[in-house]
Amino acid sequence: MNYRSPEDMRNYTIIMEFFLMEFSSIRELQVLHAILFLLIYIAALMGNLLTITAIVTDPHLHSPMYFFLSNLSLSDLGCISVTLPKFIVNSLTGNQAISLLGCAAQVFFYIFFAATELTLLVAMSYDRFVAICHPLHYGVIMTPFRCLWVAIGSWVCSFIYSALHTGNMFRLPFSGSNMIHQFFCDIPHVLKVSSSEVRDTEYILLATSSTVVLFCFVFLVISYTYIFSAVFKMPSVEGRLKALSTCSPQLIIFLLFVLAGMVTVLGPLSDTSPVQNLLISMTYTILPPFMNPIIYSLRNMKIKIALGRIIKTFFFPKKEMSIFETIKK
Repeated sequence: MNYRSPEDMRNYTIIMEFFLMEFSSIRELQVLHAILFLLIYIAALMGNLLTITAIVTDPHLHSPMYFFLSNLSLSDLGCISVTLPKFIVNSLTGNQAISLLGCAAQVFFYIFFAATELTLLVAMSYDRFVAICHPLHYGVIMTPFRCLWVAIGSWVCSFIYSALHTGNMFRLPFSGSNMIHQFFCDIPHVLKVSSSEVRDTEYILLATSSTVVLFCFVFLVISYTYIFSAVFKMPSVEGRLKALSTCSPQLIIFLLFVLAGMVTVLGPLSDTSPVQNLLISMTYTILPPFMNPIIYSLRNMKIKIALGRIIKTFFFPKKEMSIFETIKK
């Protein structure tokens, strides 16, 4: 067991709060940032909540694909809610401080929801693989019980994975500067102000994580190779387009999510280009939760019909409809 001498302990500064980077010192631009990202946040919330509501309330959408999609929307809600609200409040108040506990909570919940999203995307790709390549066995393979356990396993494994990372990163006092050059507590920027012992352990965890992500990527490539091979053999052009529209968005979102995350984790930390930091971090923190409802829901006819029923029920209750019908008579 390693023990530190008093001289070593003096090299560590007890940091109780961090200061996140502000992307502009001009007050008008800060407010503009807050309004812009508030609109993005509201749009993402509405899109994902409507998707979940449509899937839960419409019996026609009670199938494995839409079950995984509802879980994906739930993880998107959590993912974007971890980062954006704090950034919006900071931009409006001009206070960039975040407590040590708040930073740890951001790290934990973001890793938790992001890891869940990745595992759900893999599950959704397997669902499309079975549906397109083995349609006769779909009902036997993708049973409700198996889908439920896959979803539960995704959430539980992501919780454990996030706890390992967060516990390691915050187990020792932080040294150096308490400035984080990002609009939220991002892993590489938090590690930059952590002790060398924590960084070494975290790099091992990240290397192990990269191996798992690589395995998922290879699994997706193999799955989509079989999917595209089966799709292009379909005699109907309409059938090919329908099949591609249900599986290609998952691959696009997965690639965008993973590539942006790898650039952030493996790339050099830029302390002098806040705009570059913002654009890179947006591709994996804000863009997927914002785009998923558009890609999966607004392009899906079944979900469109379910959303139309919800809107009609909300704005035109049965009592009002009966009044309108009476007046018309």
